[in-house]
Amino acid sequence: MKTKKIINTISAIILGVFGLLTLFLSSAVIFDWFGIRAKEGNYVLFIVWTNFICSILYLFAVYGFIKNAKWTFGVLLTASTLLIFTFTAFLLYINNGGIHEAKTIGAMIFRISLTLIFMLLAYFKLKHKSVSY
Repeated sequence: MKTKKIINTISAIILGVFGLLTLFLSSAVIFDWFGIRAKEGNYVLFIVWTNFICSILYLFAVYGFIKNAKWTFGVLLTASTLLIFTFTAFLLYINNGGIHEAKTIGAMIFRISLTLIFMLLAYFKLKHKSVSY
């Protein structure tokens, strides 16, 4: 039981840092804080908005990890689904000649992978209950 609490706490800390960083960076591009928009180059606005929405979902998931809530899995499933659909739209955008930064592809793959890892952690540590006989 103590191991489960440690895993949930570590998950909450890592996801919290990632969520806050994502919230700051995406909102900085959207609202052009500190001139970050110009530094980002050819950003794709629907990717930035998706990251912004997911950052809020990540922070809800942090609360879920802390509270050991089953719904945490659903929040992360929503974020994963949103990211996968957005990445698919992004690939279509690229195939149609859309201007973008190459680093966005790697960043989206990283973000999707990390979200799926946390989703699986939530499933096995929070949602999926072991049956004892």
